[in-house]
Amino acid sequence: MASQKSRAETKPAGVRLRMGGVNDTTPSRRRRSLPVRIADRWWAALAGVLAAAVGLGAAELAAALAGQAATAPILALGSAGIDVTPQGLKAWAIRTFGDNDKAVLLASLGAGATVVAALAGLLARRHRTAGVCAVAGLGVVAAAAAVGRPQTDGWAAVPSLVGALAGAAALILLLRAMSPRGAGPSPDANDAAPAGPDRRVLLAGAGTLAVAASTGGLGRVITARRNVSAARRGVRLPPPTGPGPAVPAGAQVRVPGMPPFTTPNGAFYRVDTALVLPQVDPADWTLRIGGMVDRPVELTFEELLRRPLIDREVTLTCVSNEVGGPYVGHARWLGVPLAVLLREAGVRAGADQLLSRSADGWTCGTPLSVVLDGRDALLAVGMNGVPLPIAHGFPARLVVPGLYGYVSATKWVVDLQVTRYADQAAYWTRRGWATDAPVKTMARIDLPRPLQRLRAGRVAVAGVAWAQHRGVDAVEVRVDGGPWHPARLATVPGIDTWRQWVWEWNATPGTHRLEARATDATGRTQISERVPPFPSGATGRPSVVVTVT
Repeated sequence: MASQKSRAETKPAGVRLRMGGVNDTTPSRRRRSLPVRIADRWWAALAGVLAAAVGLGAAELAAALAGQAATAPILALGSAGIDVTPQGLKAWAIRTFGDNDKAVLLASLGAGATVVAALAGLLARRHRTAGVCAVAGLGVVAAAAAVGRPQTDGWAAVPSLVGALAGAAALILLLRAMSPRGAGPSPDANDAAPAGPDRRVLLAGAGTLAVAASTGGLGRVITARRNVSAARRGVRLPPPTGPGPAVPAGAQVRVPGMPPFTTPNGAFYRVDTALVLPQVDPADWTLRIGGMVDRPVELTFEELLRRPLIDREVTLTCVSNEVGGPYVGHARWLGVPLAVLLREAGVRAGADQLLSRSADGWTCGTPLSVVLDGRDALLAVGMNGVPLPIAHGFPARLVVPGLYGYVSATKWVVDLQVTRYADQAAYWTRRGWATDAPVKTMARIDLPRPLQRLRAGRVAVAGVAWAQHRGVDAVEVRVDGGPWHPARLATVPGIDTWRQWVWEWNATPGTHRLEARATDATGRTQISERVPPFPSGATGRPSVVVTVT
């Protein structure tokens, strides 16, 4: 008995002894419980997310200090994403989210970065180097996106690279805080795994979150201080030396619920590629006119305001506007005629394109013949009696009646190059959109609204129609595919504006389909064939279905 006891007492540590049906192991090999292992994974994923947040905050601060907010990682990735997104997906986003499309894009990128960061944290739990490299890789990808943008150089990568280093360092510190005290390197993955939340982990997590919030917040504060709203408020626009026709009293159809003839600045549609609004101080703004000209021109904002200005009523339309869509608006624009500036520069023979560039590098190609054909193409500085809103191009933009915005309406414009289509292509034309895009004749039904329930009797069917630089001569309405009825047209100040219309309908009970069409001054009537906006604007007739009781 004594010898058996002695042999039992001398068994090597870690050898399992079966006693009473219960297995026992030494502490060095004891498997941790399932809840503890799950908690470890959650904390590892959280470490990845917190590290990425530190990286983003540091990058945003670096971008703000450099005065290049658009080079921050999420914005750089978003801009690059816009560049490569298929046309169909872009059209769907604009149609589905409207003015919120950019916010949805940025939120999606943020969610995606969060998922990748969490996976990197889980990876670092077992393979620390690989996980740290994954977090840093987010910054490297953003840096590549930043330097790939127009009008950028290698310095645009610096904020994202700073973020990559900060994120990697934060993840290393968090992993150390989550490791058991005194634990050394081990080839066993389970031994190297984080030990779960304790006081050190909570303090490290809270500290990391504080660093992320403070750096990101400071970056936002610095960027906000560079906002040019105060400079815009200080601009005093001179009165026009050549005022255009006033909006006649009869331009507004007197129907309750009908939108105003002049679109308020705050309600004017905005469709562009800028994820962050360019902040261009008028004191620093310079317009350069070059290319195929005899005398290159440079203008400061002060010099521009000293020139004779004209104001004109012009309706703008976005090529992304679907049939019956909202991306059309009307304003009174104040500016210098583009033709005057180009003739001063001396346009050379053979040129056929005016290539304009915005402060953020976006480019637009406008047919030179259109700019010089006598229409009121403007280098605009005012909109509805005030300096251009920042979202609509402050301090200066282009306005060319009769063309869709992507070939005519450059905001935050800083450069004009007289060139040829064969030599240079603009942003959207490189992506397959038409080079010459006159606005198509179009009507829209504003009242009644789709699926509205109406009472039988007299109902006002009203809306707007546009055919800029041709003018609208007629609008017709029909019910349930029946005969066309002429609508009454409101008066307008000129051919470059939209035109309101109304038709009195004797509504009878039932479900009815209302349809409208416009005819321009050339006799061209809006066609029925539905065509999407790509590549030169949508076609088709607007219709609404209503129920009459």
